[in-house]
Amino acid sequence: MRKHVILGTAGHVDHGKTALVKALTGVDTDRLKEEKERGISIELGFANLFLLGDLEIGIVDVPGHERFVKTMLAGVGGIDLALLVIAADEGIMPQTREHLDICQLLRIKKGLVALTKSDLVDEEWLRMVKGEVEEFLKGTLLEGCPIIPCSVVTGAGLAELTAAIATLASSLEEKPMTGIFRLPIDRVFTIKGFGTVVTGTLLSGCIRVGEEVQVYPGSISTKVRRIQVHNHFVEKARAGQRTAINLPNIELNQVSRGDVLSLPGQLQSTLLLDARFLLLKSSPRPLKARSRVRFHAGTSEIFARILPLESEEIAPGEETFVQMKLEAPAALLPGDRFVLRSYSPAMTIGGGQILDTHPVRHRSRQAKTLEALRLLLEGNATQRLEEVLRSSAARPLSLSTLILAAGMDRDTLLTHLQALIQGGKAIALKEREEVYLHLQTYERIREQILQQLALFHQQETLKEGMMQEDLRGRLAPPPGMALFQKVIGHLKEEGKIVAEKGRIRLTSHRPRLGEEEEKTKLALERTYQKAGFQPPPLPEVLQGTGKDEKRAFDLVRLLMDEGTLIRVKGDLLFHRESYEKAQEMIVGRLGQNPTLSVSQFKELLGISRKWAIPLLEHFDEIKLTRRVGDDRTLYSRKG
Repeated sequence: MRKHVILGTAGHVDHGKTALVKALTGVDTDRLKEEKERGISIELGFANLFLLGDLEIGIVDVPGHERFVKTMLAGVGGIDLALLVIAADEGIMPQTREHLDICQLLRIKKGLVALTKSDLVDEEWLRMVKGEVEEFLKGTLLEGCPIIPCSVVTGAGLAELTAAIATLASSLEEKPMTGIFRLPIDRVFTIKGFGTVVTGTLLSGCIRVGEEVQVYPGSISTKVRRIQVHNHFVEKARAGQRTAINLPNIELNQVSRGDVLSLPGQLQSTLLLDARFLLLKSSPRPLKARSRVRFHAGTSEIFARILPLESEEIAPGEETFVQMKLEAPAALLPGDRFVLRSYSPAMTIGGGQILDTHPVRHRSRQAKTLEALRLLLEGNATQRLEEVLRSSAARPLSLSTLILAAGMDRDTLLTHLQALIQGGKAIALKEREEVYLHLQTYERIREQILQQLALFHQQETLKEGMMQEDLRGRLAPPPGMALFQKVIGHLKEEGKIVAEKGRIRLTSHRPRLGEEEEKTKLALERTYQKAGFQPPPLPEVLQGTGKDEKRAFDLVRLLMDEGTLIRVKGDLLFHRESYEKAQEMIVGRLGQNPTLSVSQFKELLGISRKWAIPLLEHFDEIKLTRRVGDDRTLYSRKG
C-alpha cells in the first residue's frame, strides 16, 4: 500500500521555491500567465513526487510574496512536511520568518531546509549562511533538521534533498482513515463535459465515488461523480491525499476557496469560537479586546473580533484563552489549528487551537469558564467528551450533536461514551433516538425537583401538589420537557414522588390543616352540599367564610383535589353527591325516553337555565350526553 504525505513549500519571494519543485518533479507549478510574466507565484501550485518504497509526496507550492501570504495560508493546512526554502545569496528574509511562524502555529510535524541558489555563492559564504539558519531555527519545529545546499542550475544537492525528504516522509505516521471526512477547498474549476471540480488536501476520513456530499458553510448537496488522486482516477480517497472531486449539478459560482466539503449533517457552521491563542513575540504591540483580525483556518480567511478571557489585552509572547466572533460562518471542528493576522497592515501575529465551535458567550475572567476550557485543551478524548456533556446544561445531546461538538467520528465517539457510562459519569436516555447526559446534570435536575417540591409543600401546606409545568419552570435552567418527564418517571419508579391529575407531590406529603382550617373546610363542603343542584358562585362562597379569600380558595382547591367538589364551568362547582345524582337522573330519564329537552331537564332537577345549561354542556363535554338540535340523547360511540 502506498504511503501518502503532503509537503508544503515555505519561504521568501524569489528564493526559488517553484524552480526547486520543478527540478524535483518536472512540474512547473506556475500556471497563470501573470506568474510567467512576473516570475513569481501568485496562486497555489501542485505537483507530485514519487519515491522508492511506495512513497507518494503531494507538493503544495505556495507564493512567497508578502501580498500573497493569505494564499500561502490556504495551502499549508493539512501538510505533513514543511520545506523551508532560503536562497543562499540572500539568507533569512521577512517572509522566511513569517512562513516559519505560520508553520509553527499550525503545528506542522516535521520539515527541512533547502539552501537554494548555492551555485551563486562560495563555500565560505555558504557555511556562514548555514550557520545563521541553524541559529534562526533554534527553538522551532525545524531545530536540528537537515539543511541541504542545492542548485537547480547545476543539480547539486538535489539527490541529497530528495533522499532527506524520503527519510522524513517515511518516519511520519500514516493518517488514519477514521474521522469525519473533510476536504477544505483550495481550488475550484470546471472541466468541459464534467462540470465543477474542487481540490484540496483531505484532512480526515475518506470519500468514495457515489457518496453524497455537502458544501459547507452552505447547504448545497450533490453526489461525487469522480475522484482523482495524483492525476489518477480512483474509487476512494483517504486522509493525507491531494484530492480532486468532480461535483455534478453544482455551478462554479456556488463553491469557492474557503468552503469545506463533507458528508451531509457532519458539520455545522458557526460564528462563535473558543480557542487557545498565542500572540507571537514578534507582534509589534499588545492585542486589545475586540480587536478586528484576519482569521485563517483551513483554506478560509474571515474577519473576526477577538475577546481575551483572562485579561483585557494580550501581551506579545503570551498564550491565553480567547473567544472569537466571526463576521462570516465557518465549518470547523474542535482541535483545528488557526492563524491570526492583523487587520491593517496585514501581518501574522499569532494562532492556536480551536476548543469549542459552538460555545455560549463568555465574560472575561470567569473561573468556571477558564476551568472548562483548560480541560478541553489538556484532557484526553474521554475527558473532553465528558466536558462537552457537562457543559450542555440540561439539554441531552444526540450522537449527531456530540459528533459536531467533540469533533469525533461515530465509532470513536461511541467508544468514549461507553467509557463514561461504565464509569458512572454519563447516562443514556431513550427518546426518539438515544441521547446522552452527564450524570451530574441528571442528578442536579433530580435533586432540584425534590427540593422544589419540599419547598412548595412547606409554603403551600393545603395544596395537594404542584402543576408539572410550574415545577419545571422553577428548575434552573429549566430542562426540556422530554428530559423532565424522564426524570419524573424515574422518581415515580423509586417511590419518591406521586404524579396524578396533572400535579406532582412528594410521596410523604399530605395536606395539613389546623383546627380553624378544618372547620372552614367542613363549612365549605356543607355549603355546597346544602345547595344541591343550585350552588352559589364561588366568589360568594369564599366571602361567606369570613376568612382570607386566598386561604379559603386553597381549601376549595383541596376539596376539588379530593374529589369532593366538581368544577362544571368557570366558578360553578357542585358537590359530588349532587353531581352524581344529576348524572343518575339524566341517564335514568334518557333510558325511558330517547331525548331530553332543556325544559324537561330543568323540570327534572327543579332548577333554572342558570344551572341547567352549564350542567348539560358539561355532560356533553364528558361524553355522557350528545346534543342533537336543542335536545340531548345518551352519548353512544357508535352514534
